[in-house]
Amino acid sequence: MVKIGMMIGDRYEILEKIGTGGMSDVYKAKCHKLNRHVAVKVLKQEFSENANFVSKFRIEAQAAAGLMHPNIVNVYDVGEENGTYYIVMELVEGITLKKYIEKKARLSYKEAVSIAIQVGMGIEAAHNNHIIHRDIKPQNIIISKDGKVKVTDFGIAKAATSNTITSNVMGSVHYTSPEQARGGYSDEKSDIYSMGITLFEMLTGRVPFNGETTVAIAIKHIQEDMPSPAEFVPEVPACVDNIVLKCCQKSPDRRYQNMQELISDLKKSLVNPDGDFVVVSNVETTGGTRAITDVDMAQIKMRTAASVSRDYDTEAGDDGDDYDDEENPKMERITTWIAIILGIVICLFIILMAVKILGDFKEDEQPEPSKNPVVITDESSSSEEIEYVEVPDVKGVNVEDAKRTMIAAGFVPVTEYVEHETVDEGVVISIDVKETELEKGSTVTLTVSAGVSGIAVPDLLNNTAEEAERKLRSLGLQMNKTEVYHDTVEAGRVISQSPVNGNKVPNNSAISVTVSKGKEEVKIRVPELVGYSEQNATIRAIEAGLEIGSVAKEYSSEVIEGFVCYQSYSHGSYVDPGTSIDIKISMGPEVTYKYNASFAAPSVEEAPGYLTGSEVEIKLVADDGKVLLETKTSSFPKAANCYGLTSSGGTLTMTYTVHGTGETKSFTRRIEFVRE
Repeated sequence: MVKIGMMIGDRYEILEKIGTGGMSDVYKAKCHKLNRHVAVKVLKQEFSENANFVSKFRIEAQAAAGLMHPNIVNVYDVGEENGTYYIVMELVEGITLKKYIEKKARLSYKEAVSIAIQVGMGIEAAHNNHIIHRDIKPQNIIISKDGKVKVTDFGIAKAATSNTITSNVMGSVHYTSPEQARGGYSDEKSDIYSMGITLFEMLTGRVPFNGETTVAIAIKHIQEDMPSPAEFVPEVPACVDNIVLKCCQKSPDRRYQNMQELISDLKKSLVNPDGDFVVVSNVETTGGTRAITDVDMAQIKMRTAASVSRDYDTEAGDDGDDYDDEENPKMERITTWIAIILGIVICLFIILMAVKILGDFKEDEQPEPSKNPVVITDESSSSEEIEYVEVPDVKGVNVEDAKRTMIAAGFVPVTEYVEHETVDEGVVISIDVKETELEKGSTVTLTVSAGVSGIAVPDLLNNTAEEAERKLRSLGLQMNKTEVYHDTVEAGRVISQSPVNGNKVPNNSAISVTVSKGKEEVKIRVPELVGYSEQNATIRAIEAGLEIGSVAKEYSSEVIEGFVCYQSYSHGSYVDPGTSIDIKISMGPEVTYKYNASFAAPSVEEAPGYLTGSEVEIKLVADDGKVLLETKTSSFPKAANCYGLTSSGGTLTMTYTVHGTGETKSFTRRIEFVRE
């Protein structure tokens, strides 16, 4: 039996239970060799003597141990000690995707797609190692405090081989694929189906199929059309809607054929939400949903008859392969009755199995046996024998020595102080146990003398740490302070105390006080965006939990055209989740031009009535609107020297006075600059 405080494998100290499942319990532990916290999954004692369960547990460990990926909960170690089987895994501080969806009701499409990309990359790594998860659902996806998404619980995963894999594991029926619901072949595309259901739930806050029983839900997966997420949330982009529907095609051949294809479309949806790039194949397979025709029904009947004929001789002695039910009405009636009888037998078998499973479940819920247990064993499970140990007599012993004695015996001591006239201060008066033996690991309360005039513990809750310490010191008491993060209590204020106020303790006793460090601020490290295309930079930002703000363009001699050359938050800096990062896209090195030439005098064609030697107004304007030259002259040719121009050309305007009339006229010339 695993107890808090015990050591496993001479290195893992069990600290607290953090979860439980059908076959195992999960504990937070400290690895003393590497000085880090880990999660230890321990096979429940009632299953440890069952070879079938132990085999499944080992298969899980072996399957998961070969996977090392940022989006998978990594396995560090596996072992067995005194009949206790355990797996040591990465400890991920966070919440499941299921709880995250419940907390937010539903996710925005960008957040849902970002999470789906990370989940997909984890599953892809497993598929690349020929491992199929078979139980993808929000409950098996963890979002850590720093925003990382990790897939866990490869409990029913199996190493895929070239042979057909038949899984009899239903998994979670809300997310199971049609082929799994039928109990048939399942492969990587089954995980893709479950991935689509999970994405649907993220987008809408609900599952697509529901019912009163698991069988009813499974039938809906097989027969009913997949609803569109946009039916429930109209703002879901059409491409994301189509991605979900493609994942959840009844026929595996019409889904994404591998996780890489799915991830590619998910990334495209972030950059181009209005794009039409999701292609659904029109391949017809037996996995699709279709109506049963008369021909289909006849074939079913023939297969049923052929199957039966292999076990029973018919009166006619016909071979099932040559049998034609349309030409033999009598045999058709016989076949129909056989099919009905087989259906009834199958239904009775399912009911009996359900009763058997329900009975086993109720047996598991029976209360623990008391002091002298009788171990009852059947073919499927066994119960553990409770260990009882003798309770030490610590009356009249100093409280610290008494606590050490209790811990050594396997008990958890708790102290209470009361004033007493005859028992010295700090000495145990009594314990709250009358039995001479108790279950190992039980809590025992020690009543300790606070002397004739014990000191009443003050109320310290919501005091600052400094205020609490001053109060205790003024009463002749000490303070042991522990600091923890807290979402609602202001930093520096007391969250809890032990003993609580009103208890009386001896002089100079230490009061344990827990002080808030305030809400833990989760910062995100800004990824490198410079040097990436706009699409890939957007994906990197969203995967990190950030957003892309404004997108501008500028010349850059360091980054080639079309790639990010600037980001508003530098790579490696830390920002709040959801921060917008402005980027600039390189237009390549800036090209400059020059113009070193002379303007000729107006020609007769350009300026009828112009008198040579008369004054002309000249204005040269570049294509970007910059005025390069504006003057008057009567002497031609007129020189012009311009450098560092950003335009490749400009317009020259000449204005002159028509001789004899005094009328003013203008004409223009196109001027081309040359590169510097």
